Order: sequence, then structure tokens, then C-alpha cells
Amino acid sequence: MEYDKSVINRLKRIEGQIKGVLGMMEQGKDCREIVTQLSATRSAIDRTMGVIVSANLEQCVRENVENGEGTDHLVKEAVNLLIKSR
Repeated sequence: MEYDKSVINRLKRIEGQIKGVLGMMEQGKDCREIVTQLSATRSAIDRTMGVIVSANLEQCVRENVENGEGTDHLVKEAVNLLIKSR
């Protein structure tokens, strides 16, 4: 699968968030601030995984339809991927 630039940009922003958290820790910031930033980072990661899974699902469904194959198993697999990630 080829990844869209927007997904790569999301991951770069997440990378920046993690570096920011490390900086906050090195500065001895309050744990509530750090946990808040980590929570925001986790949410960004979750959204990115959703984008990746949905794009992959769309591509796989399209290919299966073109080949006259079923798609139910693809949807189940995508849902299972998202469930495992939690």
C-alpha cells in the first residue's frame, strides 16, 4: 500500500508531540501537563491508525469488487485490527 502524504504528515506531528513531551519531562513539568500531552498524542495515533485502516480497506474492497470477490472478510479484518489496537 502506498501511504498518502497527509498520513506521513500526521506521523511527523506525532513525532513532534513526543519530542515535546520528552522536553517537558526534562524540564520537570507537572505530571498532569505531561499526561495531558501524552493523551493528545495517543488520540492522534488512534486517529492515524483509523485513517490507515480505512484507506487500506477502501483499496482492498475496490480490488476485490473488480475481481468479483467478496468483501465481508475485509471489513471484519479491518474491525479486528482496530479492536486489537485498543
